[in-house]
Amino acid sequence: MKTYLPKVNLDQRKWHVVDAEGAVLGRLAVQVADILRGRNKPVYTPHLDAGDFVVVVNAEKVRVTGKKETEKRFMSYSGWKGGEKYTSVEKRRATQPEKLIHHAVKGMIPKNRLGRQLLTKLKVYRGPNHPHAAQTPDTIKAAA
Repeated sequence: MKTYLPKVNLDQRKWHVVDAEGAVLGRLAVQVADILRGRNKPVYTPHLDAGDFVVVVNAEKVRVTGKKETEKRFMSYSGWKGGEKYTSVEKRRATQPEKLIHHAVKGMIPKNRLGRQLLTKLKVYRGPNHPHAAQTPDTIKAAA
Protein backbone atom coordinates (compact mmCIF):
# COMPACT_ATOMS: atom_id res chain seq x y z
CA MET A 1 0.00 0.00 0.00
CA LYS A 2 1.41 3.37 -1.03
CA THR A 3 1.21 6.58 0.93
CA TYR A 4 -1.18 9.11 -0.53
CA LEU A 5 0.43 12.48 -1.33
CA PRO A 6 -1.96 15.26 -2.33
CA LYS A 7 -1.24 17.37 -5.37
CA VAL A 8 -0.90 20.97 -4.29
CA ASN A 9 -2.89 23.05 -6.77
CA LEU A 10 -1.58 26.61 -6.65
CA ASP A 11 -4.66 27.90 -8.50
CA GLN A 12 -6.99 26.91 -5.66
CA ARG A 13 -5.35 29.03 -2.97
CA LYS A 14 -7.84 31.28 -1.25
CA TRP A 15 -7.37 34.66 0.35
CA HIS A 16 -8.57 35.36 3.88
CA VAL A 17 -8.88 38.66 5.76
CA VAL A 18 -8.51 38.61 9.53
CA ASP A 19 -9.38 41.72 11.56
CA ALA A 20 -6.96 41.95 14.49
CA GLU A 21 -8.95 44.57 16.38
CA GLY A 22 -9.34 43.40 19.98
CA ALA A 23 -7.79 39.98 19.31
CA VAL A 24 -5.11 38.57 21.62
CA LEU A 25 -1.79 38.47 19.78
CA GLY A 26 -0.83 34.84 20.50
CA ARG A 27 -4.25 33.41 19.70
CA LEU A 28 -4.40 35.41 16.48
CA ALA A 29 -0.92 34.20 15.49
CA VAL A 30 -1.89 30.54 15.98
CA GLN A 31 -4.98 30.99 13.83
CA VAL A 32 -3.02 32.74 11.06
CA ALA A 33 -0.15 30.20 11.16
CA ASP A 34 -2.61 27.30 10.80
CA ILE A 35 -4.18 28.88 7.71
CA LEU A 36 -0.75 29.61 6.18
CA ARG A 37 0.33 25.98 6.64
CA GLY A 38 -2.99 24.54 5.47
CA ARG A 39 -3.81 22.81 8.73
CA ASN A 40 -7.47 23.75 8.28
CA LYS A 41 -7.70 21.63 5.11
CA PRO A 42 -8.17 17.87 4.76
CA VAL A 43 -5.15 17.63 2.42
CA TYR A 44 -2.70 18.95 5.03
CA THR A 45 0.76 17.44 4.71
CA PRO A 46 3.56 18.67 7.01
CA HIS A 47 6.23 18.98 4.31
CA LEU A 48 4.07 20.63 1.62
CA ASP A 49 2.76 24.16 1.27
CA ALA A 50 -0.99 23.62 1.04
CA GLY A 51 -1.99 26.84 2.81
CA ASP A 52 -3.80 29.98 1.77
CA PHE A 53 -2.96 33.68 1.74
CA VAL A 54 -3.80 35.68 4.87
CA VAL A 55 -4.30 39.44 5.08
CA VAL A 56 -4.31 40.86 8.62
CA VAL A 57 -5.79 44.35 9.06
CA ASN A 58 -5.85 46.71 12.07
CA ALA A 59 -2.50 45.45 13.33
CA GLU A 60 -2.11 48.35 15.76
CA LYS A 61 -5.29 47.33 17.63
CA VAL A 62 -4.14 43.84 18.65
CA ARG A 63 -4.14 43.10 22.40
CA VAL A 64 -1.47 41.57 24.59
CA THR A 65 -2.24 40.15 28.03
CA GLY A 66 -0.61 40.75 31.38
CA LYS A 67 2.36 43.12 31.62
CA LYS A 68 3.69 42.33 28.14
CA GLU A 69 2.88 45.81 26.86
CA THR A 70 5.65 47.34 28.97
CA GLU A 71 7.88 44.44 30.03
CA LYS A 72 8.25 42.28 26.89
CA ARG A 73 11.22 43.38 24.80
CA PHE A 74 12.25 42.62 21.22
CA MET A 75 15.96 42.43 20.47
CA SER A 76 17.62 43.29 17.18
CA TYR A 77 21.32 42.94 16.49
CA SER A 78 23.28 44.89 13.90
CA GLY A 79 26.22 42.47 13.81
CA TRP A 80 28.62 44.95 15.36
CA LYS A 81 29.96 45.01 18.92
CA GLY A 82 27.41 46.61 21.20
CA GLY A 83 24.91 46.64 18.34
CA GLU A 84 21.99 45.24 20.32
CA LYS A 85 18.79 47.28 20.40
CA TYR A 86 15.79 46.54 22.57
CA THR A 87 12.25 47.80 22.00
CA SER A 88 9.11 47.22 24.05
CA VAL A 89 5.74 46.16 22.68
CA GLU A 90 4.48 49.65 23.45
CA LYS A 91 7.13 51.31 21.27
CA ARG A 92 6.87 48.68 18.51
CA ARG A 93 3.10 49.21 18.35
CA ALA A 94 3.62 52.94 17.89
CA THR A 95 6.25 52.64 15.15
CA GLN A 96 5.86 49.24 13.42
CA PRO A 97 2.65 47.44 14.47
CA GLU A 98 2.89 45.12 11.43
CA LYS A 99 6.07 43.58 12.84
CA LEU A 100 4.28 42.60 16.07
CA ILE A 101 2.03 40.16 14.23
CA HIS A 102 4.72 39.12 11.73
CA HIS A 103 7.11 38.22 14.56
CA ALA A 104 4.47 36.21 16.44
CA VAL A 105 3.43 34.23 13.33
CA LYS A 106 7.06 33.64 12.33
CA GLY A 107 7.68 31.93 15.66
CA MET A 108 4.86 29.46 14.98
CA ILE A 109 5.90 28.12 11.58
CA PRO A 110 8.82 25.83 10.67
CA LYS A 111 12.31 27.32 10.70
CA ASN A 112 13.38 26.13 7.23
CA ARG A 113 12.81 26.80 3.52
CA LEU A 114 9.16 25.87 3.83
CA GLY A 115 8.66 28.37 6.65
CA ARG A 116 10.25 31.18 4.66
CA GLN A 117 7.99 30.34 1.72
CA LEU A 118 4.92 30.35 3.98
CA LEU A 119 5.73 33.81 5.33
CA THR A 120 5.52 35.30 1.84
CA LYS A 121 1.76 34.56 1.94
CA LEU A 122 1.24 36.72 5.04
CA LYS A 123 0.24 40.35 4.45
CA VAL A 124 -0.13 42.61 7.50
CA TYR A 125 -1.51 46.16 7.39
CA ARG A 126 -1.73 48.89 10.00
CA GLY A 127 -5.24 50.20 9.27
CA PRO A 128 -8.52 48.71 8.06
CA ASN A 129 -7.66 49.12 4.34
CA HIS A 130 -5.67 46.69 2.19
CA PRO A 131 -4.86 46.52 -1.55
CA HIS A 132 -6.02 42.91 -2.03
CA ALA A 133 -9.72 43.48 -2.75
CA ALA A 134 -9.28 42.12 -6.29
CA GLN A 135 -8.57 38.65 -4.85
CA THR A 136 -12.07 38.60 -3.25
CA PRO A 137 -10.88 37.46 0.19
CA ASP A 138 -13.10 35.71 2.73
CA THR A 139 -13.51 37.40 6.11
CA ILE A 140 -12.51 35.34 9.14
CA LYS A 141 -13.33 36.28 12.71
CA ALA A 142 -10.19 36.47 14.83
CA ALA A 143 -10.05 34.38 17.99
CA ALA A 144 -10.78 36.65 20.94
